[in-house]
Amino acid sequence: MITLRHADALTVGAHVAKGSADLVYLDPPFAVGIAFGARVGKKGARAQGPQAYDDRWPSLEAYLGWLAPRLTAAYDVLAPEGSLWLHLDHRAIHEAHALAVGAFGRSRFLGEIIWVPGNGSKSRKGPGVTHQTILIFGKGEEAIWNAKDPALREPFAATSLSMHFNNVDADGRNYRERVIAGKAYRYYADEGRALGSVWSDCPAMVANTPLRKESTGYPTQKPEKLLDRIVRAASRPGGLVVDPFCGSGTTLVAAAKAGRRAVGLDVGPLAIATTTERIRAAGFPLDAR
Repeated sequence: MITLRHADALTVGAHVAKGSADLVYLDPPFAVGIAFGARVGKKGARAQGPQAYDDRWPSLEAYLGWLAPRLTAAYDVLAPEGSLWLHLDHRAIHEAHALAVGAFGRSRFLGEIIWVPGNGSKSRKGPGVTHQTILIFGKGEEAIWNAKDPALREPFAATSLSMHFNNVDADGRNYRERVIAGKAYRYYADEGRALGSVWSDCPAMVANTPLRKESTGYPTQKPEKLLDRIVRAASRPGGLVVDPFCGSGTTLVAAAKAGRRAVGLDVGPLAIATTTERIRAAGFPLDAR
């Protein structure tokens, strides 16, 4: 079941039970300084389309003052083993990290994902910023992390397979063994190796070009592959995934496809309309209001 509410992220506690969410994915406005329009139809331009949301702020301090209580609200609905994934870019990520430390504590910082959308560089004054950052904070001492999920694995290099995976177990699976600090570890060829923290295989263009079915025309839409990986990494089958800035509904669709429950909020009427249409077209049960 997917629950969708036309509501502010600040009120997430009114729609999600305290301490119930495996995962809260926050993809708020980035403090870009413009108002974003949406594409209508396959050939329309976003600049001429209806406004999706306004990302203009009087100052960075004003933006951070708006974000801080929404981080706290997200913290409150997380289960003890749940985690928050905060998705931003260079404009506010460092200051937002400090806010998240204030809400969760420094010891609850689990790491970060560097997402490379593949859009290219536009800067003429220095290194172009070609990545976005997703900060991960856990609610408690232990957080859900499904390390063996195929979404978090990638094939071993052909050279590594031929050199190291020469052992075969009773089931016919190739493996290698390594002894690290006196302990033996077995790695199976068919499981692949764990992904690192730089994700460059989830291009944004898949979600943002009208030539692809996945695109809704909503600005800053994230690719489903990215959210599928996040959902599978940090939530359990049947668990609750929450997206308080659900935008085009990608998180909710990814959660439903992965067998999770989902709750989405957004203050934008266009976001609610876009998400509603997308979920119904996908055939998932929806409670929207």
